[in-house]
Amino acid sequence: MTMIFGVPLMVFMGQLMLGLINGAFYALLSLGLAVIFGLLKIVNFAHGAMYMLGAFATLLGLQYLGLNYWVALLLVPLVVGGLGMVIERLILRRIAHLDHLYGLLLTFGLALIFEGTLINFFGVSGSSYPTPTALEGGMNLGFMFLPTYRAWVLVAALVVCLGTWFIIERTRLGAYLRAGTENPALMQAFGVNVPQLITLTYGFGVALAAFAGVLAAPLYPVSPTMGSSLLIVVFAVVVIGGMGSILGAVITGLAMGLIEGLTKVYYPEAANTVIFLVMILVLLLRPAGLFGKEA
Repeated sequence: MTMIFGVPLMVFMGQLMLGLINGAFYALLSLGLAVIFGLLKIVNFAHGAMYMLGAFATLLGLQYLGLNYWVALLLVPLVVGGLGMVIERLILRRIAHLDHLYGLLLTFGLALIFEGTLINFFGVSGSSYPTPTALEGGMNLGFMFLPTYRAWVLVAALVVCLGTWFIIERTRLGAYLRAGTENPALMQAFGVNVPQLITLTYGFGVALAAFAGVLAAPLYPVSPTMGSSLLIVVFAVVVIGGMGSILGAVITGLAMGLIEGLTKVYYPEAANTVIFLVMILVLLLRPAGLFGKEA
């Protein structure tokens, strides 16, 4: 039997793949947080709730409307993103001129409202969502068995993350977004509708969380608490990468997933805390984060 550092190859590669899958979700969610904070300076504690709403909308869409997975993958992020735009327009905009702490507390309260409402209707026990027929089964790679759906999640997450980075950092639209948040008065003078741009940006960040929720539905039990249990880890990932760093969110999310997966192989007791240990170390050595800009 082939061994890697005292661990069977299949066990090692299996945990590595699980770590990559978790890292893909960390990357997607931290990317949404980075977009919202980097461009709007909102510490969005409702992000986990939006991820949960994405998964719930996928499940309820199948149960009550007969929406299949592929329709949900396109429709749910648009619907939840639209909800995010309404929240920004009616609620967050009213406190935009105040300290960041007000936005944090407000979004935290919204998360509790969403979670509490769904617990009241559906309870805390999770429900399962069937794996799409086209993505059932897996591939035998010789050294491990790779489920097709997990491979799809990894590819889809990478495509969306890299596409988002390209749009924000390499296109004219991204330049408008960055300029509109750094100097809104100047952009208004050039005829750019900055408030509308901000609303669309917040909606896009929320849609990324909902997209992650759709991907997660066939993998994890869909429950009202699934977002809150993941949010603290995602915030740690954002801090490690650098608050507001788009590329940092993607790279750090995948890297932390791998580190967490390898920790489960060699020291399982530390698997739930290793990301926070890395965060403490990074904050001590580089307070702005690995990819953040020093003030």
